[in-house]
Amino acid sequence: MKLHLLQLLLLASFFCFSCAKEVPPPAPIGPLPSIQQLNWHEMEYYAFVHFNMNTFTDMEWGLGGESPSLFNPTELDTRQWARVAKEAGMKGIILTAKHHDGFSLWPSAYTEHSVKNSPWKNGKGDVIKELAACKEYGLKMGLYLSPWDRNHADYGKPEYITYYRNQMRELLTNYGEVFEFWVDGANGGDGYYGGANETRNVDRKTYYDWDNTFALAKELQPDIVVFSDGGPDVRWVGNENGFADATNWAPLRRNEFAPGIGPYQQLTSGHEDGTHWVPAECDVSIRPGWYYHENQDDKVKSLSELLDIYYKSVGRNGNLLLNLPVDRRGLVHENDVKALMELRKTLDETFAVNLTKGAKAVASNIRGNDYLSSNILDEYNDTYWATADEVIESELVINFNKETSFNRLVLQEYIPLGQRIKAFKVEVMDGDGYKEIANETTIGYKRILRLPQVTTSQLKITFTDAKGSPTISNVEVYLATSEPSAE
Repeated sequence: MKLHLLQLLLLASFFCFSCAKEVPPPAPIGPLPSIQQLNWHEMEYYAFVHFNMNTFTDMEWGLGGESPSLFNPTELDTRQWARVAKEAGMKGIILTAKHHDGFSLWPSAYTEHSVKNSPWKNGKGDVIKELAACKEYGLKMGLYLSPWDRNHADYGKPEYITYYRNQMRELLTNYGEVFEFWVDGANGGDGYYGGANETRNVDRKTYYDWDNTFALAKELQPDIVVFSDGGPDVRWVGNENGFADATNWAPLRRNEFAPGIGPYQQLTSGHEDGTHWVPAECDVSIRPGWYYHENQDDKVKSLSELLDIYYKSVGRNGNLLLNLPVDRRGLVHENDVKALMELRKTLDETFAVNLTKGAKAVASNIRGNDYLSSNILDEYNDTYWATADEVIESELVINFNKETSFNRLVLQEYIPLGQRIKAFKVEVMDGDGYKEIANETTIGYKRILRLPQVTTSQLKITFTDAKGSPTISNVEVYLATSEPSAE
């Protein structure tokens, strides 16, 4: 059968179109997150549990000479911790396996200053093992191992580093998967030190041989992320309020920091010209203290305070690590549980209905068919809208098809290609023109804006500055009706 010329031309056009090269994604910009860091970003919100010798001495920082006989919880139930965390919407628990006083919550083979010499379970208990069993709740476990040990006789000597690494090996090989290894900056000072009762100072930058110590953690747990003031994988946010700056870069000039060393005020916002991807973890306690104190039972943070923390951590390109001071029974206190559930209920109500369902997204520039503006509304993090190379200033308009009231806006970048947005503004259709309701800087993994309540048929987001073509994976809109007023 012969084909007409028109048919041949149509077939040729079809095959040329089919064989056309796909438009490549934008080139990556700056440092990029590892797979482990991407998994960490998705956790967003998890618990810190400070529970150790200090719980029973009513202190925040023990001196190291406390008797193991003081550790004796009456109703220790790590499953209660896990149930509370799960019901609160958390995705993991990081436990103080050893704080500065050196008391170990597991029967370490390398010290007598541990639960094996306590009356709890006649010395046969292991808090880490009991917490590890809680993975049945779908929670991940992280562990804090203080670099400073006010009990150990060798602290300050080279022998202590061997001891510290031996304890790391125990924690990171005997209890299954550990998602985060947590190290703080408290290093050196006065202490018991095996009975010496003296002050010992160390060179915080060199004493611990951090590069090799952290490398050991990753050798033992390939999927782990390591937290310290400046990383290597996750950084401190620079305060204990749980607040990141409104401008918050995941990149950091990492080599300027070490545990206990660095310009802490810069950790709150990161560095636009950062050399490594080191996102911020925002740690804060639900009470004034990190450890349980009975006189703080009536000082649990209010719903308004907890919401402010949430929006200034998770809502500002950080993760929220909210501390729960487990009490002397070995339980999360009822007052803390009540506050957590109030927060969960309120956030569930706020983010229950995404008002972009059924809406249409239109962009001022589209890179190609794989980068359509509709990708921002599909709620998948692995699809995104992008502009052509060199097109920085660009717009996304969301048409709701009807008048819609909202006061919360969620934005996410496609961070596997780097954090790119430097400035953007938000406008709504008001009469015959647009009215600006927000003018902001960075986005990153997630940015949540608390906006004045508006009613409009169109929302416009204009990206005014970026390191390269914008890559936006997600835009969501909500109406919060049950939240207290923002502070």
